[in-house]
Amino acid sequence: MGETVALHFQEQGEGEPLLILHGLFGSGSNWRRIAKALADHHRVLLVDLRNHGQSPHHRVMDYPAMAADVSALMEQLGLEQANLLGHSMGGKVAMWLALEAPHRVQRLVVADMAPVPYPDDGEHRALINALLELDLGALDSRADATRQLAQAIPSLGIRQFLLTNLEQRDGQWRWRIPLQRLREELDTIRGFPEPHGQYPGPSLFIHGGRSSYVTEESHPLITRLFPGATFSTLPDCGHWLHAEDPDTFSAQVKEFLASQGAAGQ
Repeated sequence: MGETVALHFQEQGEGEPLLILHGLFGSGSNWRRIAKALADHHRVLLVDLRNHGQSPHHRVMDYPAMAADVSALMEQLGLEQANLLGHSMGGKVAMWLALEAPHRVQRLVVADMAPVPYPDDGEHRALINALLELDLGALDSRADATRQLAQAIPSLGIRQFLLTNLEQRDGQWRWRIPLQRLREELDTIRGFPEPHGQYPGPSLFIHGGRSSYVTEESHPLITRLFPGATFSTLPDCGHWLHAEDPDTFSAQVKEFLASQGAAGQ
């Protein structure tokens, strides 16, 4: 195991621990609405993965390292076992931890992600390039940044999401995530290591019907690695299903966590 970093997290609620792991460019703060919906029965921990949110930066961005960070956080908090919910990149972190240390994971929820490498479509690299080209020294406000990025990133929702990583400190605008490092590690982030084990516990793979990240072709691999897997589709959602239909997403996750009773390894 390599060097771990001490992850920043926020928490709310009481009950069984539930760690929520965000996707690329995100942070735990993006999941506050989901956390609020689940906090009536769970101690929800909104985790910032390395190189994201308020967690430390590190040159390594592979999934064994990121999963080790989460495991170290559990050790820090005295959690022998916890429920995991991961979206996109965070879903791969959650899957890797479940495969490598199944006894640490009580139940697993993976949002719109499969344990496979994905091809380079250039989208994430283009987004990072657009952010790096923004002249931070000439910015008047966050709204100014939104306007300047409009041509390179036409979607207002995506611009607003990405700009959650823009902060002002000592009168200067700066990125709180290491964009250059993330660009260099995109191949690693898109990939997934060759797994050696299985996670036999209860798992829910929930994906958007308008997303291409989880296909019927990936189901046999998922069920081989996660024999306790069940599948659910939110037909009108894309990759950001938790933001597009938070109420249905939260309800399905809550039902899954409640229905498993005293699950665990």
